[in-house]
Amino acid sequence: MGSNSKAVKSGIWYTISNFLLRSVGIITTPIFTRLLTKQDFGLYSNFTSWLSVLSLCVTLNLGTTFISARFDFKDKFDEYILSMLGLCTCSIFTATLFFNVFSDFFVNLFGIDRIYINCMMVYLVFSQAIDMLQVKERFLFGYKKTVFISCLTTVSTALLSVLLVVALSDKLAGRIFGSVVPTIIIGLVVYVVIVLKGKRIRIKYWKYALPICLPYIPHVLSLNVLNSADRIMITNIRGPEENALYSLAYLCGSVITILVTSLNSAFSPWLGEKLHEGKFDETRSASKYYITLFLALAVGLMLISPEIILVFGGKSYMEAKYVMPPVMSGCVIQFLYTMFVNVEQFKKRTLGMALASASSAGFNLVLNYIFIPKFGYIAAAYTTLASFLWLLIVHMFLVKRIHYNMAYDYKFVSLIVLLVLVLTVVINALYIYTLIRYILIACYAAVMLTAAIKNRGKIKSILRGS
Repeated sequence: MGSNSKAVKSGIWYTISNFLLRSVGIITTPIFTRLLTKQDFGLYSNFTSWLSVLSLCVTLNLGTTFISARFDFKDKFDEYILSMLGLCTCSIFTATLFFNVFSDFFVNLFGIDRIYINCMMVYLVFSQAIDMLQVKERFLFGYKKTVFISCLTTVSTALLSVLLVVALSDKLAGRIFGSVVPTIIIGLVVYVVIVLKGKRIRIKYWKYALPICLPYIPHVLSLNVLNSADRIMITNIRGPEENALYSLAYLCGSVITILVTSLNSAFSPWLGEKLHEGKFDETRSASKYYITLFLALAVGLMLISPEIILVFGGKSYMEAKYVMPPVMSGCVIQFLYTMFVNVEQFKKRTLGMALASASSAGFNLVLNYIFIPKFGYIAAAYTTLASFLWLLIVHMFLVKRIHYNMAYDYKFVSLIVLLVLVLTVVINALYIYTLIRYILIACYAAVMLTAAIKNRGKIKSILRGS
C-alpha cells in the first residue's frame, strides 16, 4: 500500500508540474497576441509546428523504450539512459548536418530561417536530456526534481520571452530565443548530470532500443497528421476564417490534451511495474478511478466551454463553442486508447501501434474530404472524434490479441465511451440554454467539492506520501 501511495503522490505532483510546463504556451497566448503582429505570431506558430514534427523524427522517440528497459536493465538504468541520450544526440547532430548542407531546400520547406532551424536542433538535444531525467524520476516515483525543473523552466521561459519580445526590435527573434534559451541552459546542466551518473555508452542498448522505437515513429507521425490535417483542409476547402474559429477551439481544447499527456506520463511507470508483477486486479481497479476522474474533468471543461472561448478569443469567436464538446470528447477517447498503447509499449509491440495510427489518419483524411465541404469546420471536430474512436477499438483489439486484456475492464471502458458520446450531444444542445447550463455548473461544482471534502483525508495522506 505504501508503494502505491508513493506512486500516486509522485504521479500527482508530476502531472501538476508537467501540465504547468506544457501549458505555458497557452497561458501566455493572450499576452503574445497583443505584443506580436499577426505575421510574427503565425511564423512562431509555424516554428513550433515544425519543432513538434522534428522532435518526433530526429530524437527517434527513444523514451518509448523506457517502460520495458526499466525492468530489462534494472541495475544499469543510468547507463541505459546515457546510452539513449548519446544515440539521440548523434541522430540530432546528423540531422543538423543534413539540414545545413541542403539549407536552401529546408529553409524553403520549413518557412524558417537557417538560424532558427539550428536553434531548434540545439533545443532538441537539451530538452531530451531534461525529458530523460524526468522519465527516470517517474520510474523511481520521485517528483521533487521534476517539479523543480518544470517550474524553473516554465517561469524562466515565460519571463524571458516577454522580456525579449518587448526589448528587441525583431519580435519574432525575441519570441523564439525566449522560448528555447532557458531549456538549453537548464538542459545543459541536466546533460552533465546524466553523463556523470551513466559513465558509459553501450551500443548493445542501441540495438535493444531501435527495433522498439523506430516503428513507433510512424505511429506518432500519424497522430500528428491526425491532429493537424483538419486545420490544413479547413483552410484549403473553407478558407482561413473558418480555420481561425476551429484553431482557437482546438487551442482551448489542447489544455485537456496536455493533461492527457501529463497524466499518462505519471500513470505509465506505475502501470509498467504492475504489469511486470502480473497484478492485473490492481490495474483494473486503479484504471476505473483514473478514467472516472479524467472524465469528470473533461465534463467540467465542456460545461464552461463558452466562457473559455470568450476569454481566449472574445465575442467574435463565440460560435467556435460548438466545436469544444467533440474536441473534448476526442481527448477522452485519446486518453482511453493511450492506456492500451502503454500495454503495447510494455510488451514491445510497436508495429501494431504504427499500423493502427496510420489507418486512423487515413480514415480521418477521407472523412474530412467528405464532410468538411458539406458542413464546414465543425465537421472536422466530429471526424477527428470518429478517428480517435476507431483508434481505441483497434488498440483494444491489439491488447486482447497479446492476451493482456485482463489489465483493464473492457465493459467499463465501453460504458465510458457511450457516456461521453451522449454527453457530447447533450452539452452541445445546452449552450443555447444559459440558465440551465449555469445550474448544471453549480451542481457539478457542488458534487466535486463534496467529493474532495469527503476524501480530504485520503488526499492529504497521498500528498504527504503516507
